[in-house]
Amino acid sequence: MDQQEIPQSMVHPFDQSEKRSFLSPFLLGVIGIAIALGVGTGFLISRGGRIPTFPAGSSVKGSQNVDLVKGTVVGSSDTETFKDLVEGTLAEGGIDGEGQYHLVRVGGESQYVYFTSSVIDLSTLVGRKIKAWGQTQKAQKAGWLMDVGRVEILE
Repeated sequence: MDQQEIPQSMVHPFDQSEKRSFLSPFLLGVIGIAIALGVGTGFLISRGGRIPTFPAGSSVKGSQNVDLVKGTVVGSSDTETFKDLVEGTLAEGGIDGEGQYHLVRVGGESQYVYFTSSVIDLSTLVGRKIKAWGQTQKAQKAGWLMDVGRVEILE
């Protein structure tokens, strides 16, 4: 077989004097900013795009400074998130690890509502008759598990 000669003008060494990295400082900066914006946007979306607000005199963890008299309302004013409503007497204890408190209601133990709270320190309300606004949570053992966001003291 004949091997053809390749003309010298077609073969030449690569110019290695100008080596540019694909990850230039500018590109790294752009990538860093994009990641930061993505994380920030994801955080805001996960919170529903709004920041919870609490009215004056309300309670967030540690409500010892609030006078616990009939008619006092503590917690969040966000009734869209905390839309479920229940009344009864607050007692300590959950059921099989679900809830730290429960609401005693007419009808006995089968009517208890088990509570957790991401907003209110419920320990200051034990033994009081209350009206509670909350968000129903999925439960394994409790008939009704609620994250309480707002409470009105009835007695």
